[in-house]
Amino acid sequence: MVSTATQTHIKAKPEVSAETIREFWDRRPCNIRHSPLEVGSADYFNEIERRRYFVEPHIKEFADFDRWDGSKVLEIGCGIGTDTISFARGGAQITAVDLSPKSLALAEKRSHVVGFAEKIDFREADAEELSDYVPPEAYDLVYSFGVIHHTIDPKKVIQQVRDNFVRPGSTFKFMVYHRYSWKVLWIMATQGLKSMLRGEDPVAAHSEAQTGCPVTYTYSKKDIRSLLGDGFEIQDISIRHIFLYRIDDYVQYRYVKNWYLKWLPRPAFQWMERHFGWHLCVTAVAK
Repeated sequence: MVSTATQTHIKAKPEVSAETIREFWDRRPCNIRHSPLEVGSADYFNEIERRRYFVEPHIKEFADFDRWDGSKVLEIGCGIGTDTISFARGGAQITAVDLSPKSLALAEKRSHVVGFAEKIDFREADAEELSDYVPPEAYDLVYSFGVIHHTIDPKKVIQQVRDNFVRPGSTFKFMVYHRYSWKVLWIMATQGLKSMLRGEDPVAAHSEAQTGCPVTYTYSKKDIRSLLGDGFEIQDISIRHIFLYRIDDYVQYRYVKNWYLKWLPRPAFQWMERHFGWHLCVTAVAK
């Protein structure tokens, strides 16, 4: 599997391919189990959205969905379409791409159920070769939340964005995982030795709800500057999100805080989250 060391110093093993990654996300599209209701129903999609933004409230602040009213948005890695629908509801016209056809099928169904199908162009695409699937043109916003770090070569994704889908002044917002995070510490403490004995990268194997993710890179703030190169001016990098809840309860749709976080004063937790959160949220502007 792929190491979480600085990405420029490593390569994925040959057996990791776009098809391997596609199969992983087809088996369990991201957030598909955020609701116990009938998959594909209006109530199901509403519950998916409620739960996503309850557990990760910083997404709304970061994406600023209503700001993009009347704008053209390209979303790289739309999954089952929660943020996609939020952009459409805010008035944007969206091109939404994903590598997983099962995720896209559910996202497209969702767009019809909630009445925003005419505002979204869904496309199955490999983000590393995006211009082969989406006609190059400048977008007002390119957005990718929790996706680029799961590609074999994230720098190729950045190059695709820079060369084909922005103009000077376009905004690029993306989230990648933070190397110096509470979650990485937790994974290494609880799963590190077992994973390494199995020949796995512990962080990749345990970064998502289903184990065994083929590729997961993590980044520091310094790495982001190297990843973006000279084509973008960074406006903001913020560290967010420490998951509060006990997993055994959470998968049963109960919100019970972990004991070691439950009694932290709110200012202390906010400080911890700003320094050791799992999400590195980047806002940059194309030069």
